[in-house]
Amino acid sequence: MHVDIVDLRQFYYTMLGRVAEQSVALAISSVWARLPQERLVGLGYCIPFLERFRADTERTMAFMPAGQGAVNWPVGEPSATALVFDEELPLPDSSVDRVLMVHSLEFAENPRETLKEVWRVLAPGGRLVIVVPNRRGVWARMEHTPFGSGRPYSRGQLTSLLRETNFTPGASAEALFFPPSKIRAVLRLRRGFERLGRVLWPAFSGVIVVEAQKRLYQGLPVAARASRRVFAPVLAPQGMPTTRNLPPSA
Repeated sequence: MHVDIVDLRQFYYTMLGRVAEQSVALAISSVWARLPQERLVGLGYCIPFLERFRADTERTMAFMPAGQGAVNWPVGEPSATALVFDEELPLPDSSVDRVLMVHSLEFAENPRETLKEVWRVLAPGGRLVIVVPNRRGVWARMEHTPFGSGRPYSRGQLTSLLRETNFTPGASAEALFFPPSKIRAVLRLRRGFERLGRVLWPAFSGVIVVEAQKRLYQGLPVAARASRRVFAPVLAPQGMPTTRNLPPSA
């Protein structure tokens, strides 16, 4: 079950959310070079991280899963947000250069189908970066952050899943070695925790960041199917019965 968009946005407004964003963004930057004139799609809740990359891209879009909900982005500009089903992305084949998945794969109903769909929309040589909660880490066990929800992964599980869906795993990184505490004194020590964690306990990071490239020498069999999903407003009016629908009076 997805974390609600309101809770995600509220988390990244807190001090804990801001320092978590900085740690994860640093890990993403270490595996992903700059994006000169490329088309970037963020799938999940990627807004805090897309802001850091979109200045270099030709186009940046934020795709948010229907189960999560969506917010307008960027603020004060034409919207680049779309509400989507992660197994049926509204893009042509081979149409984007990069995909960033944050708060996405761990909530996917069918992770393999989601990654196959990402493979479809990526251009030849396109690259994917996935951020997922580490099943060994403390953050995956604490429910007061979004990283404590959904299905956490080990590095081996994520690597196997990528290979099964025709991606070649590449560089990887870790982030969130500091405890997910709201105490300011603990958060001020986060840089020390991050440095020590990368050296002493890398297997127990809060999240795993893996970059992968679309593999071209093997095709994915895809069965043609008509979408059975439709968007319906949460507060859809149900209507009222009319006299024609009422049973005849005795």
